[in-house]
Amino acid sequence: MRVLALWYPDGDISAPTQETMAAMGQLIQEMAGAGVLLDTGGWDPNAPATVVTNSKGSIVVKDGPYTEAKEIIGGFAVMRVESHDELVKWSRKFVRIAGDGRSVIRPIADQPLGR
Repeated sequence: MRVLALWYPDGDISAPTQETMAAMGQLIQEMAGAGVLLDTGGWDPNAPATVVTNSKGSIVVKDGPYTEAKEIIGGFAVMRVESHDELVKWSRKFVRIAGDGRSVIRPIADQPLGR
């Protein structure tokens, strides 16, 4: 199954240390080598954000930045795993390196919606 994991850091959102970057780089290589990691990336928490909403046919566009910590997504990963246990194994490795925060993981539908 393919999954999307979003990382929400707690507290300090400053740049990671060189040690953390090295450990994360090793994990990324390990996951890619195992065929688990399909894509990964992060967002600059200081860059502006755009939110587009539709409410009863009225489309509203709002530009950020949105600085409330609970709204900041620190990064994402798209993974392919064979089981929930495998997902948990890789996720535990990730959060140990990433630090305090939470990873929210959702399955990606194999068939696009509406088809």
